[in-house]
Amino acid sequence: MSLKLFNTLGRKKQEFKPMQGKEVGMYSCGPTVYWYQHIGNLRSYIFADVLKRVLIYNGLKVKHIMNITDVGHLTSDADSGEDKMEKAALKEGKKAEDIANYYWKIFREDFKKLNIIEPNIWCKATEHINEQIELIKKLEEKGYTYRTEDGIYFDTSKFKDYGNLALLNQEGLQAGKRIEVGEKRNKTDFALWKFSEEPGKRQQEWKSPWGIGFPGWHIECSAMSSKYLGEQFDIHTGGEDHIPIHHTNEIAQSECAFGKKPWVKFWLHGAFLMFKGEKVSKSKGGLYTISELEDLNYNPLDYRYFCLTAQYRTQLNFTLENLDNAKNSLQRLKRIISSLSEDNRNSKIDEKYLKEFENAINDDLDMPKALQVLWNLVRDEKAEGKIETIKKMDEVFGLDLLKKEKISIPDEVKKLVDEREKARHDKNWKKSDELRDKINKLGFSIADGKDGVKVSKL
Repeated sequence: MSLKLFNTLGRKKQEFKPMQGKEVGMYSCGPTVYWYQHIGNLRSYIFADVLKRVLIYNGLKVKHIMNITDVGHLTSDADSGEDKMEKAALKEGKKAEDIANYYWKIFREDFKKLNIIEPNIWCKATEHINEQIELIKKLEEKGYTYRTEDGIYFDTSKFKDYGNLALLNQEGLQAGKRIEVGEKRNKTDFALWKFSEEPGKRQQEWKSPWGIGFPGWHIECSAMSSKYLGEQFDIHTGGEDHIPIHHTNEIAQSECAFGKKPWVKFWLHGAFLMFKGEKVSKSKGGLYTISELEDLNYNPLDYRYFCLTAQYRTQLNFTLENLDNAKNSLQRLKRIISSLSEDNRNSKIDEKYLKEFENAINDDLDMPKALQVLWNLVRDEKAEGKIETIKKMDEVFGLDLLKKEKISIPDEVKKLVDEREKARHDKNWKKSDELRDKINKLGFSIADGKDGVKVSKL
């Protein structure tokens, strides 16, 4: 199959072919672990998971790296403000390391709930300080850095391709609009290493050739990705908000340090989750976490299904009503699948539908179309081998479509089911319908099949 992906670098779909045989190096920007990750953050990781599943589906071996930012991410893109980890530690009266480990643990639990495959390697910024220092030294030796009162900065004027990813016009950027200039030579310059204002006051600071301090946010991704994937690799993913600054700066420092162009072959970015016309972000409260959705009686896979209803590059509008629609669709889909007759439980694959599915997923991860193919399959009474075909498709969907849910059926519901069976046997259809309504009101549904009655939760 020919896999085409939309490359942000160049803004067009391109056929994807790994740089080395069938091995793919993939890096995803991970979370800053100072607070819970909300559903807007998690949409990006569901998109990256679908991408990885599609690569694996196509017979490729993926080495996936994801960073954990536990130092250096400041509250302002202007390389100023408080370190988010230090601020959280002060607020909660805990060690920054404990804060990071606590929220990282919850993040990994969310991964499991959402059926997101964990990366091969999780890498913390605080555990790769030496690598970051060495990379800054390499840039310094090549003449790309300069010193200010508060840190070591990258001189973007010395990298002629700066801003290509974001289609930035350096000359047109207004000073102070994106960042404050201060001692910076150029308004787009960014910090590689920040000095501690008062050494000994911060929880997280290290000695360096330039003074006691901590790394800038951007340098960690270049240092850690190159350590585990080499100085040039296949795919880098993240949210669309990373394009103009974070990923643009990663490219600048990496291509200058390593001399490899392009540093990354394919850049893929997921669009925002929207709520009432604005992107869902931690700075605006973050909307819901997965645990909060569970408290509202949603299964995390309801949210995964919801994310699959939109193409990853399309902004997705979140409302509880839209999530309800996704929940109902997923439950209906699973009920249909669970009621499939024995005729569909053979080892065959429906090649027609599988081909349509593969065409969809390999066309820049068109999951809405792939879902439509799945629905057409389960509704097609003439299709054979449905179970095996669904099993194959679910390698990408990750929705546990064939997983049998263990449900506890209350005695009251069991009694009503028995009464309904008797009414059906007596051909008392009116009473049978009335009993079905009572069962539905108690939160359960029933499906009549050749193998008898199946009871499921609504």
